[in-house]
Amino acid sequence: AKRLASSGCQPKVVDMGEYDTTALTGEQNILIVTSTYGEGEPPDNAASFYEWIHSDNAPRLDNLSYSVLALGDSNYPDFCKCGIDFDNRLVGLGAKRIAERMDCDVEFDDAFDAWAGSVSDALTSLENAMAPEPETEAEVEEKPTYGKKNPFPSEVVNNRNLNGPGSAKETRHVALSIEGSGFSYEAGDALAVVPQNGGEYVSHLIETLGYEKSDTVKIDGEGDMLLAEALQRKFDITSLSPKVVKAIGAATSNEEIIALGGDREALKAFSSGRELIDLIETYKPTLNSAQAFVSCLPKLAPRLYSISSSPKAHPGEVHITVGAVRYESHGKSRKGVCSTYLAEHQGEHPVSIFFHATKSFKLPENDDLPVIMVGPGTGIAPFRAFLEEREARGAKGKNWLFFGDQKAACDFLYQAEIEERFRNGLLTRFDTAFSRDQDQKIYVQDRMREQGADLYQWLEEGAYFYVCGDASRMAKDVDAALIEIISTHGRKDDDEAEAYVAKLKKEKRYLRDVY
Repeated sequence: AKRLASSGCQPKVVDMGEYDTTALTGEQNILIVTSTYGEGEPPDNAASFYEWIHSDNAPRLDNLSYSVLALGDSNYPDFCKCGIDFDNRLVGLGAKRIAERMDCDVEFDDAFDAWAGSVSDALTSLENAMAPEPETEAEVEEKPTYGKKNPFPSEVVNNRNLNGPGSAKETRHVALSIEGSGFSYEAGDALAVVPQNGGEYVSHLIETLGYEKSDTVKIDGEGDMLLAEALQRKFDITSLSPKVVKAIGAATSNEEIIALGGDREALKAFSSGRELIDLIETYKPTLNSAQAFVSCLPKLAPRLYSISSSPKAHPGEVHITVGAVRYESHGKSRKGVCSTYLAEHQGEHPVSIFFHATKSFKLPENDDLPVIMVGPGTGIAPFRAFLEEREARGAKGKNWLFFGDQKAACDFLYQAEIEERFRNGLLTRFDTAFSRDQDQKIYVQDRMREQGADLYQWLEEGAYFYVCGDASRMAKDVDAALIEIISTHGRKDDDEAEAYVAKLKKEKRYLRDVY
């Protein structure tokens, strides 16, 4: 928007979840910027618009010009699907592209710049997109010293296991210093952590490929770097991305692997439980040089974690709640790159971080309104922050927490804090669901149904309903339980219950932080 304003346009930025669809036929130029979520689905704030424009009720848009910027991650099979769907549907309704859709991968800066330039050139050439009296200069915010392009080197000030003896999990509470960073954040925001690959994995990969740790490779924008350092800090060396699979297929002349690189569904099935080292050990590719190898690797992407602290309660610090990923597959021990990087961190070096602000996943501005929070496992993270924030604000609104995990004796994360907040009255109610403590598994959605009458009454009183955690299973099950509760206790049919939920979303009273 700032770029367009500086070239004389008058852009208006609208959250897709708040857009009045009846206005679309009167628009002349629109730009859609969207990510893709879950299994090729639109993000929550785009869902209603997405469903409407793909329905039979969508109008012809012959007078509309548009372009789409799609955000995604090529390691996933439904890369940029939501943006692709919008693009195809708009052209199908008669709209005209002013610039070709740009599909952005994790490292999106260059792709975005190219798309923004094309869009700006196209719009500034259209008389009806120009402001009558263009401003000579747009206001530009000063960039902070630290940010995505220059992460802050943070000291780890606390790193402890939240699980007790007998747990099958390892969940770490990690506190990081932000003193001197210039950063600020709010409860509900996310922290981006730039991980490093494990040294043993890097050494094994280099040895298997027949390279030397002292080999040098060129890194765009940074010049020469030792191969070992580049593989540890700069590249994703575990994922089986289409590009690296194609390169290995070409290096081995293996038609099966070449075909795999071009078939996303087949690659998804093959990649389950496998890593890049498996392909290299099995097919022993002969790549010309270390430079040729790194040129086909994706960049090592930052990982986003829901922040589990309020800055009012912990000035100068930010806390995250991290589930360490460790498992066995295809006869090998595997480790999550970032989760174990953090779990095993002993303060030996700074952790590179920056913040990712979220505008939607926030507490209500009115502190008197009730809040319902559903966060099993590490999904508790933002709700710890919410409770700290409500306490610091002196909020009078009621608070209700649903938490679940495997065993009460060893998996009740932040148990002492939660019970203390219940005793002091900040937490009005809390319900727990420990799935392994009885023969029949019980989950948070089951506890919701048990308390359905009261939960519906809280919604009727204006409560905000929040969910954090796994998108593919838990969030869908909670959504289904919520609709069932509204139908049962609100005495509504299925369509009316779904309309009630849709209204909650539109009013930004049903908010999700899912992954």
